[in-house]
Amino acid sequence: MLFNTLPFALFFVVVYALYLALPHKAQNKMLLVASYFFYGYWDWRFLSLLLLTTGMDYFFGLKIEASQNPRVRKALLILSICLNLGILGFFKYFNFFAGSFSDSMSLLGWEVDQVTLKIVLPVGISFYTFQSMSYVIDVYRRELVPAKSLLDFALYVAFFPQLVAGPIERAAHLLPQVIQPRALEAGKIRKGIVLLLWGLFKKVIVADNMAAIVAPIFAQEGVVNGAQAMIGMYAFAFQIYGDFSGYSDIARGLGKMMGFDIVCNFNLPYFSQNLQEFWRRWHISFSTWLRDYLYIPLGGNRKGEMRTYTNLMITMILGGLWHGAAWTFVVWGMYHGILLCFYRMIRDPLSRWVPFVHSRSAWIGSFVKVVVMFHLICFGWLIFRAHSLSQVILFFEGIFSKWVWDWDTLRYFKQFSFYASSLLIVQIIQYSKQNLSYVYTAPKFVRFSIGTLLTGVVMVSFLVGLPNATEFIYFQF
Repeated sequence: MLFNTLPFALFFVVVYALYLALPHKAQNKMLLVASYFFYGYWDWRFLSLLLLTTGMDYFFGLKIEASQNPRVRKALLILSICLNLGILGFFKYFNFFAGSFSDSMSLLGWEVDQVTLKIVLPVGISFYTFQSMSYVIDVYRRELVPAKSLLDFALYVAFFPQLVAGPIERAAHLLPQVIQPRALEAGKIRKGIVLLLWGLFKKVIVADNMAAIVAPIFAQEGVVNGAQAMIGMYAFAFQIYGDFSGYSDIARGLGKMMGFDIVCNFNLPYFSQNLQEFWRRWHISFSTWLRDYLYIPLGGNRKGEMRTYTNLMITMILGGLWHGAAWTFVVWGMYHGILLCFYRMIRDPLSRWVPFVHSRSAWIGSFVKVVVMFHLICFGWLIFRAHSLSQVILFFEGIFSKWVWDWDTLRYFKQFSFYASSLLIVQIIQYSKQNLSYVYTAPKFVRFSIGTLLTGVVMVSFLVGLPNATEFIYFQF
């Protein structure tokens, strides 16, 4: 069930009406049933995986908490992690690794029959698996008391607004909100509605129209016109941001309307001045998950420079692989790992050598850093979006050798400029005010104008686009 469709609108109206009418315990039971219905709407068979993950990690959490034997506790943790990653790995990576092994053996002159299964990737499995795993790890670390109620824990894992594409919530943050009664406040509901509309705007107006540019450009074969390659690369940067941050905003908005506080997942990432800052602003719940449950346990930056670079590369390559079973994602993760290592090497010298230190011209240096970083990120998105590594090479070949401004290119450029500016204007204001919630504190006339315009544009586009509603990009991961 997609947020940008009429079935979801009807679903949420019914759920919200029941939610307002029920007491706390009944609300939780109703939300759990609604969440399972929401997830099963795609394919009810995959509910069994969600139920399996929920049941086994609820059990492991209680057993780890009850045991005082360090070896038993560690064995239970390892078993939980292996089972979770085993399920995720089978459904997400079996065909990828089987195909890669067969291709590798062929290069050595050995013909190996490739075993391929028609495995369908369950929607949201990457997100709810990581969310459930973090719960067990936190219980093992004694940073969290396990849930006593299976129903409460099940709702934490399956809460429908953020079930399919995050944010990846920590139990320490979301579980208490499930367990305790929630207060519905008029101000929070208004903020929820604004977030909901803003998320739909990002998805329906920005991302879906950028997709109309990206798809035909990346569908080309051979060397791509350099101008179109650049436009397609920029357009995908805005598509994936509008699509993914739009989903997160909708999830947060729905949560606020029901009294839940879901973590902020994006904080103006394209205004970052270095890659470390980008990963503090992009997909925040995932980047902090990698930091807390992978990078730091590997040793972080505590065991010397070479070990730090190794840990960064391992973390980013596995983070790339998390996004999908393709070599493009592995290379994308490697690309970000190399950039992070390089920045770490030059960070201190750069801080001494960088020009524009005078206060009157400091903004020039910041602007240059943002522009350079945006392009480095976009080159990464080219790798991420490409169908294959060979297509990446063809795109770069076009960018550095073949530029033609024909009518198709000009049409793509005008379309990109129009929809990108509609998002950038708001984000420049947010960045200049250093306040994502500026719309809530702006003068009343400004709030009314923005609210009216946003509602009108979203509703018209939403209704017109209903027959062609598209999935969110991260549903595939």
